[in-house]
Amino acid sequence: MTTDPRNSAALPAPLTLAQLPTSVWVTAQQDARNQRRGRYTPASAAHPAKMLPAIARHAVATYTAPGDLVLDPMCGIGTTLVEAVHLGRDAAGVELEGRWTAVARANLQQARTAGATGRARVRTGDARRAHTVIGAEHYGRARLLLTSPPYGASVHGQVRSTRESGRPGIGKFDTTYGDHPANLAHAPTDDLLEAFTAILTSCLPLLAPRAYVAVTARPWRHHGELVDLPAAVIAAGQAAGLVPVERCIALLAGVRDGHLVARPSFFQLKNVRAARTAGVPMHLIVHEDVLVFQTVKPQVTGHENRPDTAHRRSA
Repeated sequence: MTTDPRNSAALPAPLTLAQLPTSVWVTAQQDARNQRRGRYTPASAAHPAKMLPAIARHAVATYTAPGDLVLDPMCGIGTTLVEAVHLGRDAAGVELEGRWTAVARANLQQARTAGATGRARVRTGDARRAHTVIGAEHYGRARLLLTSPPYGASVHGQVRSTRESGRPGIGKFDTTYGDHPANLAHAPTDDLLEAFTAILTSCLPLLAPRAYVAVTARPWRHHGELVDLPAAVIAAGQAAGLVPVERCIALLAGVRDGHLVARPSFFQLKNVRAARTAGVPMHLIVHEDVLVFQTVKPQVTGHENRPDTAHRRSA
C-alpha cells in the first residue's frame, strides 16, 4: 500500500492498463458530423479535436443520475456540458481559450432552446486552477469529471480540395487549439503530463465522495515515436490520488454485421499510407480509451451522508 501525502488515505499499489476491467462502448454508429448536426452550432466545427458526443453522452448516462453535477475542466466547445444538460444533469466547465468559451456558451444556449433541462456554466480560465475558476459553490458536488487532455499539437483539422478552394493541392485549416501561451497542446509531453496531474489535483475539492473521473485518450506518434498517452493518464490519475477502476474502449468506428467500419479523416489515411510505405506497420485508429477513476476519500463538503449514486448505470 502507498499513502497519499495530501489526505493520508491508503491507496492501492499502482495499476496498469492491462490490470483494469475492460468494456466496449459502441459510440460511433453515426459519424461525428451526424452526431453534431442540429445539436451544435456551425462554429463548433472549427475546433480541431472535439470529443465525440456519443462518448460524452454514454459516460454521463453511465456514471451519473439526473440532477447530478458534471465537470469538465478543459471543455473546448462544451461537448461534455451539452450532453450533460440534454440528459438532465447540471454541468460546469473551464476553457482556457476565450474563443472556445464563446462557442461552448452558444452550444449551451442551443441546448436550452432545444429543451435541455440541465443547467450549465462555462468560464474562461486555466484548468490548473479549476477549483478557483469554478468557485466554492460547487465544492464537493461533481459526481463525474469527464475531460480529455490535448493529444499534443498533432491534430487533423479540416481539409479543402482544389475544387473548393480554387488552389492547387489539398488545403488544411482549423488545425490549432489556440494561441494562448499556457495551452497544453504546445507543451512537451513531460510537461503536458505534469500539468494534467495538476489539473486533476486542482479538481479534487470539486468532486463528491466516490465521484468518477473519466478521461479520454489515445496514443499518437511524435517524430515517429509512439507516445502512450493512455498509460500516462493512468499514471497522472494515480499521482493525483485517484484510483483507476475501469478501462473503456469507446469505438470511433461503426459496427456493421460484426465488423468495424472505420471512419478515418483524410490525413489519417494519408499518414497511415505513408507509414506503411516507409515500412512502419501503422493502422487506422478505431477507438479511444476512456480511463475511469474514483476518488478515494470523501471531501469535507456536508454531502458525506448522501447515498452513493455512482451506480454504474447501463446506458
